[in-house]
Amino acid sequence: MLDRLQYIKQRFDEVSDLIIQPDVISDQKRYIALNKEYKDLKAIVEKREEYMNVVGNIDEANEIIADGSDAEMVEMARMQLDEAKERLPQLEEEIKFMLIPKDPEDAKNVMMEIRAGTGGDEASIFAGDLFRMYTKYCESKGWRTSIVDTNEGTAGGFKEVIFEVTGEDVYGTLKFEAGVHRVQRVPQTETQGRVHTSAATVMVLPEAEEFDVQIDMNDVRIDYFCSSGPGGQSVNTTKSAVRLTHIPTGLVAQCQDEKSQHKNKDKALTVLRSRLYEQELAKKQEEDAKKRSSQVSSGDRSAKIRTYNYAQGRVTDHRIGLTLYELQNIMNGDIQKIIDELQLVNNTEKLAEGVM
Repeated sequence: MLDRLQYIKQRFDEVSDLIIQPDVISDQKRYIALNKEYKDLKAIVEKREEYMNVVGNIDEANEIIADGSDAEMVEMARMQLDEAKERLPQLEEEIKFMLIPKDPEDAKNVMMEIRAGTGGDEASIFAGDLFRMYTKYCESKGWRTSIVDTNEGTAGGFKEVIFEVTGEDVYGTLKFEAGVHRVQRVPQTETQGRVHTSAATVMVLPEAEEFDVQIDMNDVRIDYFCSSGPGGQSVNTTKSAVRLTHIPTGLVAQCQDEKSQHKNKDKALTVLRSRLYEQELAKKQEEDAKKRSSQVSSGDRSAKIRTYNYAQGRVTDHRIGLTLYELQNIMNGDIQKIIDELQLVNNTEKLAEGVM
């Protein structure tokens, strides 16, 4: 571990020198990549410094105790030794987690898709609640959200909503949200006070760059149509909405959020590219899942991952058996605690498998 930390320190020093060079600053793509590497390495280097300080404190305390000439200094050294010995294993664990190689997809922006499942109008309302939860969470992280396409429910919420999230390490944080989310509550439409169970499916697609997925536009059918709102009423009379169909795979992406046909086409193309990329990624993840027992990061959209029970005010994540009685806070976007636990379990499994 110390050898690895020393190499990281050397690389950090190299990157620190590089990012102030004029030729690097003028090359924006390289500058952004090096800046991100600098931030990632800086966190590990700072943890390494703390580790070295604690090891130094242990050596110093042992020397004072061995000398034994000053009783007061010996007493202080014993306290310092106890604190340092308690902190050292914690630091070692923290560093091990930090040294786990990051998935290269984790830094990507995402396309999130929320679709109402079983439960009729109540499922659409729940899909709307999840959309609100995620947008509030993204806002708390300083991430930007942008709606790509919506299909509103007849009683509120969405039959389907697609939105883009841009920021730092978005996919690495939100990928654990993929799957079936279930709600148990008395619907607004229920007159007899009975609890119903409804569901919505969440998909989290890493946003693909052009160099990730090459799309031959000869393979894409482009349809233009008028944007529509609730009830199918015409929102505008120009054909600004765009639907793209990838003929070889049958994948469809559309966007009608923008007034500009050109902007809608660009957004729809981003969605299509992400869906094609996700298909390839899903194959890889399926192969990885065969080697691993974890359901945490499989992103299986058919798997029930979480239940929101309103009567008991609880949220349960079934993959790791985590139950929190903080439903209102969670529905208001406070989901970091759940994500932290999922990441911890995922990283612990990687450590156990020796993925270093």
